[in-house]
Formats: sequence, C-alpha cells, structure tokens
Amino acid sequence: MNILLTVQYDGTDYNGWQRQSNTPHTIQEILEDALAQRLGAHHLLTAAGRTDAGVHALAMPCMFQCQEIRIPADRLPFSLNSLLPPDIRVVDARITADGFDPILSASSKTYRYQLDNAAIPNVFKRRYAWHIHHPLDACAMHSAAAHFVGTHDFKAFAAAGGSAKTSVRTIFALDVERRSDEVIISVTGNGFLYNMVRIITGTLVEVGLGKKHPLDIPAIILSRDRKKAGQTAPAAGLSMIEVIYSEYT
Repeated sequence: MNILLTVQYDGTDYNGWQRQSNTPHTIQEILEDALAQRLGAHHLLTAAGRTDAGVHALAMPCMFQCQEIRIPADRLPFSLNSLLPPDIRVVDARITADGFDPILSASSKTYRYQLDNAAIPNVFKRRYAWHIHHPLDACAMHSAAAHFVGTHDFKAFAAAGGSAKTSVRTIFALDVERRSDEVIISVTGNGFLYNMVRIITGTLVEVGLGKKHPLDIPAIILSRDRKKAGQTAPAAGLSMIEVIYSEYT
C-alpha cells in the first residue's frame, strides 16, 4: 500500500529535507520518527524534491509504503501532527495506486521566491524573503524571465554537487510580479537542477539592479557556464508551492 502525505514546513531551523547520517535535524528525520511512533515501525519517506537547509514548502508530497495501516488515511494528518513540532504539518494523506512515484509521476513543480525590496527590511519577512534594499526593476526582470521559458540546457544555472544525469529541463512558466515592496518570482517546470531556482533568482536580481540586460539571458543559457550566471540567492526566500500529478490513483 502506498500512502502519499502532503507536508507543509518552515525550513528555517532544519538542515534541509533529506535525512543524513552526519547531519541531524532534517524534515525527513522528524517525519519518519513521528511515523515510527504512530505506526510502530520505521517507514522510509520518498519526497518529490529535496529542499536545502532553510528552504520552505507549502506542499511537499512524500510517500511511504506499508502492508497495512491501523489508522485511516484521512485521520493520519491529525495523528502525526500531534507529535510534530509546530513548524511541520501534514496537511493531507491519501492512498495511491501501485506504481505511483512522487518524483517520476509528477508532471510539474512550482517554486516561489520572495524578495523584500523595501529600503529597510521588514522584520516579519526575514525568514521568508531575501532583502534587496536597492530598487529592483521588476519590468526588466519580467522581460528577462521570458527567455528561460522552454526546454534548455540549464547547466549554467546548476550548482556543483548535483546528481542529475542531464542538465536539460523544461520551464513552463516564469513570472516576476511586484507587490508593493515585494517582488515575487514564480517558476513552474518539469524538474529543477541543484540550486537552479536560486541561481535563476540571483541572475534576475542582477537584471533588476541593472548589472545584466534581459537580452543577456539567452547567451548565458547557451554558454552552459555557471560563472556567467548570477549568484545563488539565499535559501530563506525559496518555497516549494505545488507539485502536480496527472492522477493519484
């Protein structure tokens, strides 16, 4: 039996999603320990993505397998949440069909990056946004964003250390929107390389600051040279928003 959980978390105080032998206090570790307490045995969780330390998730799908479950799936979130810290919440649980895979079955993933563009940083956004005090040209950033849409080799926007077999990915949509003192970057694609969204964000910020031109983006993509793209944006501003599956059962 496959049980798919949808998890929401504030990643500020955690060392990322993935359980690691030499790095305690990860989201996966906390969730698997709660499952073990409730179900009486350890169950390995497979997530739709591996968020880094400090990255958040509004809806992270993760799945475990079991022969049987003594708690009805629709009651599992309430049961687990009673054991979880307040910055991690299971918001949904359902049984999925055999063969379902939270990574391979996904048709798209959406991430959001928040920029605090006020002259003085907002203390209530410090855990969830990157503060840029110089004014950002959101229109220029929006123009630059259009060049990322489509199927490209995104090697220039991947950090070293990733395990992907290919750096070719498809971005379905990339939008930049100003909301008062905030600039919101939303990106949807079929998958993302290690730190890809944060590097794209860093590059768009350079466009917004006038350090790069929107028309520089195609050449950077074609170069496949990480040094030509912008800096890796801080983790705090990034959140996984949604993973879309064509079907659950």
